[in-house]
Amino acid sequence: NNTALCDAGDSTLLIVDVQTKLTAAMPAKVLARMQRNIQLLLRAAEILSVPTHAFEQYPQGLGPLEPEIAKALPADCARHEKTAFSCCGAEQFPQALAAGKRKQAVICGMEAHVCVMQTALDLRAADYQVFVAADAICSRNRENYETALHRLRAAGIAVCDTESVLFEWLRDAKNERFKSVHTLLT
Repeated sequence: NNTALCDAGDSTLLIVDVQTKLTAAMPAKVLARMQRNIQLLLRAAEILSVPTHAFEQYPQGLGPLEPEIAKALPADCARHEKTAFSCCGAEQFPQALAAGKRKQAVICGMEAHVCVMQTALDLRAADYQVFVAADAICSRNRENYETALHRLRAAGIAVCDTESVLFEWLRDAKNERFKSVHTLLT
């Protein structure tokens, strides 16, 4: 098994802080792309039985999850509120992730240079293989986003895109769920 590829049977999907007051500060085009790709990841994760965790950073201040994202969460999605910037600081999350016995984390959400990056670096330090979908994360400004991608790559984190994740999760057009996932892209 090629460990450089995402494996649906070994992945967990993390949706980081896609909250109303944060999204309001994002460039509209970037936000639209991020939300579309997060919804793709969520739908594919549900089809392929990839467990999902959704995080909210201090929701009293930053608002709830964006309605379209909340609606797309699978019924069994674990939800976490946090004040730590890294999702690893969310109560019960590290234990829940370890209990799932999956060694890959696919991360999307915002902001790239704060909560996404700190989560990715903490998971990498805890021996998880980390994939960050560059087209499913964002920051308020481009420089912060670019700097985050540089730091992630330098730390050995796979910076990829949403479609790569989907096709790696599928691996083969003969996969019985290929059509269900592929139609999400059309």
